[in-house]
Amino acid sequence: MQIGELARRAGVTTKAVRYYESLGLLTPARRANGYRDYDEHDVRLAQEIRALSSLGIPVERTRPFLECLVAGHTHGDDCPASLAGYRDAIRELTQRIEGLTARRAKLIAHLQVAAHRNSGVSPADEGMDLMTDYTNLPADLPVPEDDGAAAHLPGMKLPELALLGTGGETIRLDELGAGRTVVYIYPLTGRPGVDLPEGWDAIPGARGCTPEACGFRDHHQDLLAAGAVAVFGLSTQDSEYQREVVERLHLPFPMLSDPDRSLARALDLPTFEAGGMTLYKRLTLIIRDGVIEHVFYPIFPPGEHASQVLSWLRDNPRQASPLAG
Repeated sequence: MQIGELARRAGVTTKAVRYYESLGLLTPARRANGYRDYDEHDVRLAQEIRALSSLGIPVERTRPFLECLVAGHTHGDDCPASLAGYRDAIRELTQRIEGLTARRAKLIAHLQVAAHRNSGVSPADEGMDLMTDYTNLPADLPVPEDDGAAAHLPGMKLPELALLGTGGETIRLDELGAGRTVVYIYPLTGRPGVDLPEGWDAIPGARGCTPEACGFRDHHQDLLAAGAVAVFGLSTQDSEYQREVVERLHLPFPMLSDPDRSLARALDLPTFEAGGMTLYKRLTLIIRDGVIEHVFYPIFPPGEHASQVLSWLRDNPRQASPLAG
């Protein structure tokens, strides 16, 4: 068979076949006219090289496996030399993993130091774990389901309620002014050295406040350009705690403190219990001219939520009806 057919049957390119030949891994016969003539054995060898390459074994180091097949064995790893090839590959991979793990630890340590330069909490405080990284989420977090607890909110007016902001100012929710204001409501923000409530990761929608805040930080200018006049975060944590988060994460917008859950009572917002505390469930209000125009609930994943809000603002320009969407 010709090189094109061999490449097709082995699942490789003709360029790869020529490379195998240059290394002496394939030695096809020659026809009278000088053309290469491949057979089923060459197909089997090329398939073995491709399979080993998918495991991370370099083509140049597949020779022991091919020699095992040439010797008549059914599998390329039936020979001791092939098993040694596996061990060498595993040992090198382990060394790479250890090196990457060490680099990751150093990067996290640098991240923590940099993040705390403007914070009242030092990464050197006793008991602080520099490996704790609240900016990344576990892959197996439970996804919150829509229980209908926010379905009544669109069209409601904001109550006459004043909340303390992290800048020391008092924000009246009924006097946010004309235009659209984004208020994202979250349970609580984790802080290095401070344990989250027990079982936190098992509560659907609880984990992810720091990635959510970072998302609104990174998209802040885009949100304003898309028509938002202001962005606020809101939780039951006190302003001092929130202020540390604003400083550590370099947030360009204030957080609002609602320790008594006054907004929850006024609007019947969904809450949940954790660690002996009653906390807000994660949701975001788009407020226009003092009226709730749109609600995001439930929210998942939190780290992508700011981009979801941004997309909605762009898809629903301000000239639309106040209660659209």
